[in-house]
Amino acid sequence: MALIVTDAVVHEAHRDNHTHRDVNGGWLRPAVFGAMDGLVSNLALMTGVAGGAVSQQTIVITGLAGLAAGAFSMAAGEYTSVASQRELVEAELAVERRELRKHPKDEMAELAALYESRGVDAPLAREVARQLSRDPEQALEIHAREELGVDPGDLPSPLVAAVSSFGAFALGALLPVLPYLLGASALWPAVLLALLGLFACGAVVARVTARSWWFSGLRQLTLGGAAAAMTYGLGTLFGVAVG
Repeated sequence: MALIVTDAVVHEAHRDNHTHRDVNGGWLRPAVFGAMDGLVSNLALMTGVAGGAVSQQTIVITGLAGLAAGAFSMAAGEYTSVASQRELVEAELAVERRELRKHPKDEMAELAALYESRGVDAPLAREVARQLSRDPEQALEIHAREELGVDPGDLPSPLVAAVSSFGAFALGALLPVLPYLLGASALWPAVLLALLGLFACGAVVARVTARSWWFSGLRQLTLGGAAAAMTYGLGTLFGVAVG
C-alpha cells in the first residue's frame, strides 16, 4: 500500500490537537455552586452563631445541621430545576416533531430560509435543507439546535445535577466544621480552613473556565470572608440584645 503525502494545509487549531471542554454537561454548574454555597453559607452560619458567645458544642451542632439541611436542599432544588427545564425542552421537541411530521415541506422551507439568512445561496440552501430533512431525527436535531438552541441528545440529567450539588455542598460545608471535629476549641482554625478552601475552589474553577487562578481564588475568598465577617457582627449584636 502506497503512502500518499499531501501538501494540503491543516488548520492550525487541529494541528495543535485543538479540543473544546464539555460546556453542556449537567454537573459543572451545580458542583461549583454547591461547593461555594456550602463553604460560604456554613461558614457564615457558624460565625454568626459563634458571635453570640455560645458554647463550642452549639457551634458544632449548628455546623453539622447546616451541612445536612443545605445539602438536601441544594440537591432537591437542583433536581427540580433541571427536571423542569428538561421537561420544558422535551415538550418543545414534541411540538417540533409533530410539525415535522404534519408539515414537512413547510419545515424544510423554514430551514432553507434560515440558511439563506446566513448567506447561503437560495438554490444551495434549498438543496441542503432537502438532504438534511430526509432523516426525521436528524431534521429534528437541526431544528432544535437552530430554533431552541439545544441538542436533543445532550440534555442535562436531573439526577446528575442533584448528586453533584449534594456532594459538592456537603464537602464545602464540612470544611468549617472539620477543625472542631478534630479537637479545635477556637473559631479561627475553622475560619482559616474555610477561607483557604474558598481560595482553592476559586482557583480550581479558574482552571475549568480558563480565567486567572489567583483572581478567581481571591474573589471567592473576599466574598466568603465578607459574608462571615458580617454574620459574625450580626451574631454579636443579636447575642448582646438577647443577653
